Amino acid sequence: MSDLETDLEFQIRAFKLPEPVREYRFNPERRWRFDFAWPKFKIAMEVEGGILIQGRHTRGGKAFIADCDKYNAAVSMGWRILK
Repeated sequence: MSDLETDLEFQIRAFKLPEPVREYRFNPERRWRFDFAWPKFKIAMEVEGGILIQGRHTRGGKAFIADCDKYNAAVSMGWRILK
């Protein structure tokens, strides 16, 4: 778990939000997972680290495109994604 995910998990507990499912696999046909998910409500939260330091999600574009595919598929399945 990254430092950002640890911080977010702390904030979720501090605000007494419902406990999320970590690394929730939302699509049975793909290996995609959400960092945090509330399946009952179809709400997911993704931590996007490293956008200003050329992290995985922005370096070269391939991972960014893969994330867009994942998010688009999730939305088409009725999920709401917070980042």
